[in-house]
Amino acid sequence: MFGSIFYNLWGALIAFSIYFFMTLQKPFTPLRIIIGSFVVALIVFFVMYLVRLLITYILFTPDANQMHTESELEENVSDEQNDENQIKLNKSSTVEFEDESTEDIAQVVRTMMSREDEQQVNA
Repeated sequence: MFGSIFYNLWGALIAFSIYFFMTLQKPFTPLRIIIGSFVVALIVFFVMYLVRLLITYILFTPDANQMHTESELEENVSDEQNDENQIKLNKSSTVEFEDESTEDIAQVVRTMMSREDEQQVNA
């Protein structure tokens, strides 16, 4: 649903104020003015739920939520398989480093980071 409950509260407050100031100059008793203002505020509070629902319906974009076509599903499956293969490669690469010292690993990481920095500067 669009927005939050604060939209409902603001709508109720505005409706209360408008009704209150419109009836203030009429020959009604103060109690009737205040009770009427609260009733109008309560009605507008619940009507704002419908307004928010309507705004959500209007702003809904079905293109973003459409079902995937078969080709997109196949791409997703192949992406998942690639991710699984990458995880397996990462696991095997950590096994390779278990025998080396932490200093050697740190040097490899520094070298890789400096290469990435050089590539970003050249780009």
